[in-house]
Formats: sequence, structure tokens, C-alpha cells
Amino acid sequence: MKLARLLIAAVILAGLIGALLWSNKREEAKAKEPPKDANAPPKILALSEPDITQVEIKKRDATDTIVKKDDSGKWSITAPQALPADQAAVGGVTSGVTNLIAERIVDEHASDIAAYGLDPAAIQVTFTMKGGKTSTLSIGDDTPTGGAVYAMASGDPRLYTISTYNKGNFDKSSKDLRDKRMMTFDPDKISRVELASHPKSGAQDIEFGRVNQNDWQILKPKPLRADGWQVEEMVRKIKEATMDTSVSDEDAKKAAASFGSGTPVATVKVTEAAGTQTLEVRKNKDDYYAKSSAVEGIHKVAKDLGEAVDKSVDDFRNKKLFDFGFSDPTRIDFKDGAKAYALEKSGDKWTSAGKTMDATSVQAFIDKLRDLAATKFATSGFTTPAVEISVVSNDGKRTEKVQISAAGDKFIARRQGEDSLYELDASVVKDLRDAAAGVQEQSPPPPAGKK
Repeated sequence: MKLARLLIAAVILAGLIGALLWSNKREEAKAKEPPKDANAPPKILALSEPDITQVEIKKRDATDTIVKKDDSGKWSITAPQALPADQAAVGGVTSGVTNLIAERIVDEHASDIAAYGLDPAAIQVTFTMKGGKTSTLSIGDDTPTGGAVYAMASGDPRLYTISTYNKGNFDKSSKDLRDKRMMTFDPDKISRVELASHPKSGAQDIEFGRVNQNDWQILKPKPLRADGWQVEEMVRKIKEATMDTSVSDEDAKKAAASFGSGTPVATVKVTEAAGTQTLEVRKNKDDYYAKSSAVEGIHKVAKDLGEAVDKSVDDFRNKKLFDFGFSDPTRIDFKDGAKAYALEKSGDKWTSAGKTMDATSVQAFIDKLRDLAATKFATSGFTTPAVEISVVSNDGKRTEKVQISAAGDKFIARRQGEDSLYELDASVVKDLRDAAAGVQEQSPPPPAGKK
């Protein structure tokens, strides 16, 4: 009997020890868990943004707005009328509901929601998800203290407050969500830009063709080197031209009247694989107005757009004498009267007549060649060359030759193979000559043992 009792006591003791160990481990695990903040603001909605396929916004005494996402993930406005949507603007609505946090809970089981402006709601936004499930956010009146508004979510009896900042994410109309661009082309895909000036202005029509991603060529009125930065800047301003969708109907009529009586500035045609878009710009007094083939209506546009297209062909021509840019040359021949210099690069070293040249002085000379630019273009005045330069770059694939002649107190230059003449300031030519004369042999290393 004593043995049986002893065995029973041992079993009970083992059980107690096991329970104690389990309890200690559980408490240990709890201690490692992050603390739960009982006062943390609750989430009202937490939707998966990629799964949202439609957003419907209803506002008191206003037309409903509906945007839908197609199979490619692009948003379009379908109501109150079909319009292209501003993808970023719609994204502001959908991202706002992915983790919508309340400021506080006003009532766990709200009944008289009309007292808070929720029946009907000031703003009601319904999100349709993949599969057809919907979630609705209702936003009511401002709180008495301001800075927040009342809100509820479908299927949730609680009444919340959210910040007015969050309200702003959803307080949108079709005017807010529509694509406001005057031109909708992809700047990386355009191949041609035409700039037709008004005949009375005396300016010539200009046509630009894209050579590669970063370079442009003037095709009309005749083939000319283009200043790629100037062309890209014009394209950028055309691309960024937007309409003001907040204007009243009366203001829209005034814009149309101002356009009709305005002076034509230019008509821009932009061509990409998808087709051609046209923008006609006119000026009335100090304001510019535009009509686009991509959107309806006539709209007032920024002054810098009007100035960007109100230019002559010379404004877009490349005034630099050399195109090697930041592709360092591998050979330079420079002749200035009876003086002649020949520099050749091998590895990291520049040599001349078998001697290693000082890299710093050579680089200073290259910088002057790279920056050599005309003040304007000339039609005549080139005589006997005083300076002749040949530059080989792009791993030997590009050779550029320039001749410079004196013309009174200035100089006239021309590039080989071109009819164009470039007028140079005398100080620029002097600096170039000084830099060439300043190229010197590399100093010999100090004798061994001396610093």
C-alpha cells in the first residue's frame, strides 16, 4: 500500500512540475510579445490596393463619379462621362483606403447617424474588389472642434472620427480625377516634332527628327545640327502643359473667345507610334491659350509654354563647334598659322612627337574645344583659315574638322561638310589659342631619394 501511494504521489508531483514548467514558458513567451496598446487608434478599412477594380464617389448635391480599372491596370473615368483619368490622382484615392486609421471611436453602436451628417453622407466612397465584393466608406460632417470629420464603414456599427487630411483623399470629383494634360504622348516614344509658325510672323516652319534617345536633328527648313537640350526643353513644356479644370463655364467661354480673337503663335505636331497629336497656341494680350487634338475645349496655358514654341530655327540650332561632348578625344591636330600641334592618346597618357604631355594642360585644352561655341550664326565672312582643328573621338569613329578665319574684330568658323557659318567672339578664340600654347611636356620625376 505504501508503495502504491508513493507511486501516485510521484505521478502527481511530476504533473505539477510539468504544469509549472509549461506555465513558466507561456509567461516567458508572453513577455517576448510586443505590448498591445489598448489605446491604439483602430483601423476603419484596410483594403488591398491592387485588388480594387472600381471606385464610386457620391457627394451631396453633386454628380456621381465612377472610375474603373481595365485589365492592364489603367484607370478611366466612366461617369459622369467617359474621360481619361489621372493615374496618380486615382492612386491617391485607392492608397488612402489601404490602411485608413481612425482618430478615435465616438460610439460603439451608433444609431442616430443623421446627427453626424451620415444620412445621407457628405461623401460616400464605394470600393469594388476583384470578385465583386464591395466596401463603403461614409464621411459626414466636421466635428465641433474642427480638424476631424465623422466616418463609418459598411458592416461596422462604430462611429469614428478621421482627420480632415484623410477626408481630402476621398473628396474628389471627375474634374479632380481626370487627366489634365493637354497632350498625352509618351516623350520617350516620339520620333518627330513639327513646329508650324504663323505665316505673318515671318518665321520658318521647323521639323525635328529624333536621331537616338538623346539627340535630335533639324530636318526642315533644311538639315541642320540641333541643340538637343533646347528641343527636349520644348518637348517637356508641351508635355507638361495642363488645363485648369476648376474654371467655371463662364471662364471657359471667355477662354474660347480669347483664343478666337488671339494671334496665332504656333501649331505643334508630335508624332509617335500611336499617332500624331496637335496643339495650337494663340496669344491674346499677355495670355496664351491652346487647343489640343487630345482633349476637348480651349484652355488658358502657362506663359512659358507659349514662349517655348514661339521661336525661330536659330533658337534650336547647335551653336557648339564640336559634338564629341563628354566622349574624350583620342587625337587632336591644331594648326595656328605656322604653329602646329599633334596630340595622341594612348591608354591614360597623351603624347606629342614621342613625348609624354602634361595631362592637366591637355585637359584644359580639351575643355576649351568642348566649350567652343558661336554667339550667333553668320551668312558670310569666312575667308582664309587662321586656325584649323581636327578632333578624333568615339573610339576613332568620329572625326570633326573646324576652320576659323578672322573677320574684323570677330571670327567666323565652319565645320567640314556643312554650309553653316558660326560667328565667334574674339575673346573665345584667344582663350582657345592660349590653351593650345599652354600644353606642355610632363615634368620629369624627381631624382631618387629626393622629395
